[in-house]
Amino acid sequence: MKRITVFCGSSSGTEAIYTAQATLLGQTLAKRNIELVYGGANVGLMGAIADGVLNNGGKAIGVLPNFLRSKEIAHKQLTELILVDTMHERKTKMNDLCDGVIALPGGFGTLDELFEMLTWGQLGLHKKPIGILNVGGYFDALIIFTQTMVDKGLLKEVNQQMLLVSDTIDDLLDKMENYVPPTVGKWIDKKDI
Repeated sequence: MKRITVFCGSSSGTEAIYTAQATLLGQTLAKRNIELVYGGANVGLMGAIADGVLNNGGKAIGVLPNFLRSKEIAHKQLTELILVDTMHERKTKMNDLCDGVIALPGGFGTLDELFEMLTWGQLGLHKKPIGILNVGGYFDALIIFTQTMVDKGLLKEVNQQMLLVSDTIDDLLDKMENYVPPTVGKWIDKKDI
């Protein structure tokens, strides 16, 4: 993997470990010579991961909608800042630029981005690894809910397994490096329920 897109909060959250792990992920990406693609902001967890990359000699590419740039949240030291018109264009560009995706703690926007990438993978629109860095158990309830989807016949287990999960950075990156996408299509047959 040469580039990883990271989706995460534009806020820091209530737990100091979120910022610490975002910074450490950035440092680790730089040390592994993996470029960061992210939302382009200098605030919250987004700013922390970019600083972690940039302060360790790595490259960080931001993708920011014009309407957010006007709020002066664009990171000023990025390797490259790509401006787009809409949030959808942002996700598309971030997908085009990366070889894999990681979600850190975040809110609705982070979940929207994560699930769109999972859906695109499920539909065969890409074959990239998608991971969650489960910092401090932040995503525990979501992970349980994906099992509920499987148990209730609304998600195939093979598609659930597309979501790589770890609470440590190196383990998650290793899982992503070794990821093999499913060969089964999305559609669920009645016989599978």
